[in-house]
Amino acid sequence: EGNPYTWWVGKANEKHYYWGGSGPGIQKCACGIERNCTDPKYYCNCDADYKQWRKDSGMLSYKEHLPVSQVVVGDLDRPGSEAKVSVGPVRCQGDRNYWNAASFVTSSSYLHFSTFQGETSADISFYFKTSASDGVFLENLGNTDFIKLELKSATEVSFSFDVGNGPVEIVVRSPNPLNDDQWHRVNAERNVKQASLQVDQLPLEVRKAPTEGHTRLELYSQLYVGAAGGQRGFLGCIRSLRMNGVTLDLEERAKVTPGVKPGCSGHCTSYGMYCANGGKCVEKYNGYSCDCSRTAYDGPFCIKDVGAFFEEGMWLRYNFHSPGTSVKDLVSRTLLSSADPEITAPDLNLNKEELSFSFSTTKSPCVLLYVSSYTPDFMAVLVNPNGNLQIRYNLGGTKEPYNIDIDHRNMANGQPHTVNVTRNGRDIVLQLDHYPPTSYSLPATSDIQFNSPKALFLGKVIETGKIDQDIYKYSTPGFTGCLSRVQFNQIAPLKAALRPTNASSHVHIQGELVESNCGASPLTIPPMSAATDPWHLDSASADFPYNGQAIGDGVNRNSAIIGGVIAVVIFTILCTLVFLIRYMFRHKGTYHTNEAKGAESAESADAAIMNNDPNFTETIDESKKEWLI
Repeated sequence: EGNPYTWWVGKANEKHYYWGGSGPGIQKCACGIERNCTDPKYYCNCDADYKQWRKDSGMLSYKEHLPVSQVVVGDLDRPGSEAKVSVGPVRCQGDRNYWNAASFVTSSSYLHFSTFQGETSADISFYFKTSASDGVFLENLGNTDFIKLELKSATEVSFSFDVGNGPVEIVVRSPNPLNDDQWHRVNAERNVKQASLQVDQLPLEVRKAPTEGHTRLELYSQLYVGAAGGQRGFLGCIRSLRMNGVTLDLEERAKVTPGVKPGCSGHCTSYGMYCANGGKCVEKYNGYSCDCSRTAYDGPFCIKDVGAFFEEGMWLRYNFHSPGTSVKDLVSRTLLSSADPEITAPDLNLNKEELSFSFSTTKSPCVLLYVSSYTPDFMAVLVNPNGNLQIRYNLGGTKEPYNIDIDHRNMANGQPHTVNVTRNGRDIVLQLDHYPPTSYSLPATSDIQFNSPKALFLGKVIETGKIDQDIYKYSTPGFTGCLSRVQFNQIAPLKAALRPTNASSHVHIQGELVESNCGASPLTIPPMSAATDPWHLDSASADFPYNGQAIGDGVNRNSAIIGGVIAVVIFTILCTLVFLIRYMFRHKGTYHTNEAKGAESAESADAAIMNNDPNFTETIDESKKEWLI
């Protein structure tokens, strides 16, 4: 009963509590479905808590939740409690020609194949993507018979044919343009009884065949995909072209055909949004990939946090220049503004920074992050002795560093917290966790350039020269906890340390850096309104139950009277409901049941659901009734 100790994380970073052989929402293992667990009181063998090893295994096949990215195992802090976990490979089944595509680059380009054999039935499906307003998808001719699919206008797809009774045309009109450079699916069918055409999820257009007349489609020419017969051909991409169940190999034919290229560029136009957290979509021959090199994330879609656990006294330093390089030779591509990372000017003065990371700790004070320079300039993110967060800037022009104190939230509570700091000139925007961003401004006398940045420190500051006294004090003995997805402009120091990249030579580590995601998954608290958020800076007008003054006796007395009346009303309603239910169940009645098909032969209700539908949807059979006697 309660929250499970163990779960796995799938697509979209969602937690799942079912296991192999089971399904979503059931919260059981395979033995719980089949009712043969080691201890019948539990739904997983491993829940029996025996001294002998027990095993739960099976296939996870609900693809909307795959792949498995993490497995979290708890309840291991007891003597003799152990766990072993293994995750097998992802196995995919489907049409390997789903991305078999060709690009038509001129209006006279076409591919030719052998004559389409569709005398009595034709089933044609494909995907297309174009920015042109019209063009012929495919055509096959006979003496008088023909079959053709074309884009007639930006909003119309036409399916036309003639089997000897005169031309027939079916047109699907879309309310939105189809030449939006996005993938659209076309499915055309014809048999002796009727013909139909569907585009995407638009309504199916159907045309009945005449009761008398010719029914066989007799074709003799080659099948042309693209332009044919002097007509304006198709400009764009076609993929997964299937004709009567056979996928045509567009890519192989395109390799030897002028004006047509194998594969299809533009995948990023349709799917680039899946590259998250600043990942860059890269076009590939028959798909796309996400380049996460300029992010603090990893994985196919740049959504996997890269983090580490820091023991006391451990630290990491990221040098903004390679070892052995003089200051004048520093190239700004390693550091300068994320808006223009390729600037090559030797000017190393920053007018803006973007910093983001997440952390968790239970110890304070400590230094989370420190950016040093060859000048007195520095930037630091600290946790003070009270557990509150502080952002400290020293850019010159002021006697003391400029501090941003977040003294109304305890950040050393062991929970993951996210910090996002953006500075542009004098303006600073700070966002913590899921609270609204807060704006600050450097003093009028402060410089707005971060001069000659030198290195970035995590966990502890080990730097030569004069160091701010508070930072020196907070840096001893050092940070203990987790840091994750640390990014300063284009630099991801933790990722550079944990993943072999070109920037790895910039990293120096003292101690053993252990990769961990314990600083990830920030606290998911919905943002509160200013009137109800007790931590809001301007919430002086918010109503608190206790604000340092005694609450009047009259208020307490009125509240007690109201509460008593409500309790009596609820009790009366419950008693009435109990009486009515007992009265109704004294009589014989009928009720309908929503049973999955095949439930009669299933061993349990869960098994019936599993056997009936992979998506576990229940079906209603109105003919089944149960009699309650």
